[in-house]
Amino acid sequence: MTSPIRIAIAGHGNLGRGVEAAVARSPDMQLVGIYTRRPPAQLQPLTAGVPVHGMDALAGHTGQIDVLILCGGSKQDLPEQGPQLAALFNTVDSFDTHARIPEYFAAVDAPARANHKTALISAGWDPGMFSINRVIGEALLPEGATYTFWGKGLSQGHSDAIRRVPGVAGGVQYTVPVPAAVEQVRSGTRPQLTTRQKHTRECFVVLADGADADTVRRAIVTMPHYFDEYDTTVTFISADELRRDHGAMPHGGFVIRSGSTSAGTTQVIEYGLKLDSNPEFTSAVLVAYARAVHRLHGQGQYGAKTVFDVAPGLLSPHSAEQLRAEQL
Repeated sequence: MTSPIRIAIAGHGNLGRGVEAAVARSPDMQLVGIYTRRPPAQLQPLTAGVPVHGMDALAGHTGQIDVLILCGGSKQDLPEQGPQLAALFNTVDSFDTHARIPEYFAAVDAPARANHKTALISAGWDPGMFSINRVIGEALLPEGATYTFWGKGLSQGHSDAIRRVPGVAGGVQYTVPVPAAVEQVRSGTRPQLTTRQKHTRECFVVLADGADADTVRRAIVTMPHYFDEYDTTVTFISADELRRDHGAMPHGGFVIRSGSTSAGTTQVIEYGLKLDSNPEFTSAVLVAYARAVHRLHGQGQYGAKTVFDVAPGLLSPHSAEQLRAEQL
């Protein structure tokens, strides 16, 4: 019988807890450790008996982990952790600052390749599943236009970015599609839409004691790569309101490719997601790609990878023969 894939988690926030739940539903995997920056004794794993360690213990456990899933934030954690840990482990992460993916790929690729490790970056639903559908849509309908809409939903990456602004004690951010823009795209008319015309961003923020609201609002709405290109509203609320009204993490969205296959013949492809839990779905994607990373590493495919480099069959726990018989 094949040994289970030994999975470890680096970081145990919302994403890390989601990974733990996803691994528990994967019979071909075993969770062998959780690594945290918090005191390990404070963390209660969902899975009984799973050891919890400090992050500084990772370097001593290289022979005990097949794939390490990185669950830190994209703004500050992953740019540092990704390259460092890709030198020691096969890794999967959800780095989602789209504009910085090329430089992050290069930073992870060099240490992974030098140390014969496989590191898959930017897995999730966007980047990730939506990225794949953008590529497929363009390949199938080369004459056309692609549109991506997110939400309405809570963005983990943007919420994390808000919480790192000086003067912010807590906060969340919702991405909201502009309904008129969505209907234009679905009609097949291929409108030219600016970033600002497609979405708005709604932020709900708890101020730290003594913080100036105008300063915090300005820091948020002008933040590069996150808010500066959008109409962004910032609403200040209490900590009790944040807990009461913004504890759930729904999200979703859709990728639409509108194109022509001949004169007067319009084709529209749409891929959509409706998620009760953004982090749990992202975690499910990370775990599926951890399976693929384990297989790629066994084939000697080292260095950084993205979802574009992974065949769909490598994500499945089933054999190629079973997939051909049941899914093709």
